[in-house]
Amino acid sequence: MQWTMAELINHPHVFDKLREEIRSVVGSNRLVDESDVPRLPYLQAIVKETLRLYPPLPLVTRKNRRICNIQGFHIPQDTTVAVNVYAIMRDPEFWENPNEFFPERFLSVNSTAKEEDHRSLENFSFIPFGGGRRRCPGSSLALNMIHATIGALVQCFDWEVVGGERHREHGHDGNKAKVNMQIGGGISLAMAHPLLCIPVNVHFNPFTS
Repeated sequence: MQWTMAELINHPHVFDKLREEIRSVVGSNRLVDESDVPRLPYLQAIVKETLRLYPPLPLVTRKNRRICNIQGFHIPQDTTVAVNVYAIMRDPEFWENPNEFFPERFLSVNSTAKEEDHRSLENFSFIPFGGGRRRCPGSSLALNMIHATIGALVQCFDWEVVGGERHREHGHDGNKAKVNMQIGGGISLAMAHPLLCIPVNVHFNPFTS
């Protein structure tokens, strides 16, 4: 959720587009809910794009069940191998401009979101929660929480970064502080500089609705 909010703050046109989608689907009288998510494709695309760029675990380990050869490398049976999820989801063979935050890549005019997910899982190009029978069992719960939380944060407030680099965003007034997107160390893909931001304008107050 930190990475998602950071990318939204750094891309105000995406933030505004998401808020407009939420307004058009949910309206202005209630807070966005988990049940709204299937009708919020841009919110889903934003979360998927963030998970593609910043998977919760950049490396996952597996033990191969039989002898195999991978690009000329002989892998004995029962060898523990590390799968570089981070590299796979930034591989230019599968993704155009792989290091760019571009949620629209998950919105296809010729197929549904479920079909896009199925294709990505088939070639294992989008695996933020792993794949197959060993896929993370908590992925559905995680996605429900992320969608609902990000939706509410965007619906209710404008956000301003505490500290950060000042820059002028085209089409937006004033100098906006940009979030430092440096990746930190450790087994999870944490931010080197944790996101610190404050709400500056209230667009919807769920406690008075």
